[in-house]
Amino acid sequence: MSGGMRRLDRSSRQEADEPAGDSYRDAEVTALLERHRLPVREVPFARQIFVNRNLRLDKIDVVGFDMDYTLAMYHLRQLEELAFRMTTRRMIDHLGYPEVLAGLAYDPDFVIRGLVVDKQAGNIFKMDRHNHCGRAYHGKRVLPYEEVKRLYREEKIHLSLPRFAWIDTLFALPEACLFAEIIECLEGRGERVPYAKLYDDIRNSIDTVHRDDTLKQIVKADLPRFLVKDLELGPALHKLRSGGKKLFLLTNSFADYTEAVMSFILDGVLPEYPSWKNYFDVILTGAQKPGWFSEERPVLQLSARGEVLGPAAALERGVVYQGGSLHAFERLGGIGGDRVLYVGDHIYGDILRSRKSSLWRTCMIVPELEAELAWLEKSSPSLEEMARLEELRARLDDEISVRKAGLNALDRRLERDARDPATRTQVEAERREMKHELEQLRRAVRDADARVRELERAVELGFNKYWGLTFKEGNENSRFGEQIEDYACIYTSRVSNFVFYSPMQYLRALRAAMPHERLMLRMAPYGEEHAPPAAGARPSKTRGTGADESVPPG
Repeated sequence: MSGGMRRLDRSSRQEADEPAGDSYRDAEVTALLERHRLPVREVPFARQIFVNRNLRLDKIDVVGFDMDYTLAMYHLRQLEELAFRMTTRRMIDHLGYPEVLAGLAYDPDFVIRGLVVDKQAGNIFKMDRHNHCGRAYHGKRVLPYEEVKRLYREEKIHLSLPRFAWIDTLFALPEACLFAEIIECLEGRGERVPYAKLYDDIRNSIDTVHRDDTLKQIVKADLPRFLVKDLELGPALHKLRSGGKKLFLLTNSFADYTEAVMSFILDGVLPEYPSWKNYFDVILTGAQKPGWFSEERPVLQLSARGEVLGPAAALERGVVYQGGSLHAFERLGGIGGDRVLYVGDHIYGDILRSRKSSLWRTCMIVPELEAELAWLEKSSPSLEEMARLEELRARLDDEISVRKAGLNALDRRLERDARDPATRTQVEAERREMKHELEQLRRAVRDADARVRELERAVELGFNKYWGLTFKEGNENSRFGEQIEDYACIYTSRVSNFVFYSPMQYLRALRAAMPHERLMLRMAPYGEEHAPPAAGARPSKTRGTGADESVPPG
C-alpha cells in the first residue's frame, strides 16, 4: 500500500479579487442539469448517506472498514440471545448465581444503544444531548419522576465516573438486558442485589465467552443463522475500488474468525473477486481497538495458517496481518491524514478514538436507522399533525400574551377612571370580553398540548414501549444521536449503501443555522469543505472541564 499523504488542494479556488463569471446562467448548463442521468437509481431514504460535515469522496484515497457490525451485519436477535444465554449459564456455573436465572428471557426491546447503566443504584436510563436524564428503569420497573429527579437531576452527571457504564455498542446490549432481568428476578424473590458486583460479573462473563471463542465457535458452526449475506456489499466495495480507492480491513477479530465471516459474506459474490481478500489492499486482524489508535505496537505478519512470522517490513496485498498501531500502519502503508475514510459502528472504539488520534475522516454504520426511519415514515400523518399543532400553539401563546397585556392595561384604566360611570361600564365590558377570549385561548392551548402529548406518546412508544425513539429523548436529540453528530463526518445504515453513490461524490452537509437565521436566507447553507475539529474540541458544544468529560467510558 503506497503513496504518501496529500493535503486538500485549494489552488483551484478563485482568488477573492478575481471577477466572478456567470457560466452558471448558460442555457447549456441548465439543460445539463435538467437532463436525466442514466441509469437513474432511486436511493431509498433509509439507505441514504447522511452528512454531518462536508466530505468530498474524490479527495479520499483510502477507505478502511471494521468487520463486526460494519462489513459483517448480524441477525441481531439471534446473536444477542446467544450471548445472553451463554453469559447467564457461565454466571450460574462459575460464579454461583442461582439456577432460577436460567429461565430468564432476552427482551430485545428493552435495550438500545445510548443507554446508561448506573452500577451504584441498579438503574438504566436514557439521556438527551444536554446529559439530562429522561426515562429510567430499575430492573424492568419504571422509576417515578420524583426518584429520577432526586437521583439524576439535582447534580451534574459525570459519565466518566466508574459508577456509570455507557451502552454504546451492539455487543453490549445483552449485558444491559441481563443486568435488568437479574435485578427484577432476584429482588422479586426478596433477595438483596449488590448492583456494582452484579454488573462487573456480567461484564467479565460476557467478555470471557467472547474471548475464549466459545461464542464464536457456535457462530462459525452455523453462519447462515447469525450472519446477513448482503448481496450489495460486494458491488459497493467494487465501486469504491473502481473509483481508484485502496481498501483496508481493520478488525479486532482474529484471523481464523475473520476468514470464516468474510468468506461467508463476500466469497463468490462477484466473479472479479473469487476470494474476499481480493477486495482489500491490507488486512489487519487482532487490532485491539481502541488502543490501536493511541498505543505503539508492531504490525505482525501471519502465515497462511495463521502463525505469527514476525514484525512486518511492508504491507502487501493478500497477506493477513495482526496487531499494530495507527502510527505503524501509516508508516508502513505510506498513508494517513484526511485522505483516509474509516468506516465503523462503534462511537468510542472506531469513531471517537480515530478522530482524537488522527485526521482520518469517519463514517459510522448505524443499523438502527432503517427501522426508525421506516417507523417515522409510517407515522408521517401524526408528525404532520404535531407540526401543525406546534405552529398553532405558538400563535395561541402570542395571542394570550396580547390579551394578558390588554387586561393589565384595562385594569389600570379602571383604577384611573373609577369615578366616571360611563367609562367604567365601557371598560368593564371590554374587560369581560377580553377575559372570555383569554379563557378560550388558554383552553385551546391546553387541548393542543394534550393532543401533542398524545401524538408524541403514540409515535415514541409505538416504536419502542420502553425507550421511544433511538435518536431522540423528548424533543431533543438523544445523547447517542448527539454523539453521532459530533464525531462522525457521515453516517448510514450499512456499508452497501455506498453502491448508490459515485466514488467521486461530494457529500454536503447543511450548515447548522443560528436561531436568528432560521427564517431567512443565510450565507453558505452547505457549510465549508474543511474537516471537523478534533473530537471534544467543538467550541459550540458545552463540555465539562475534565479532559474525559466528553468521552464515553471504554
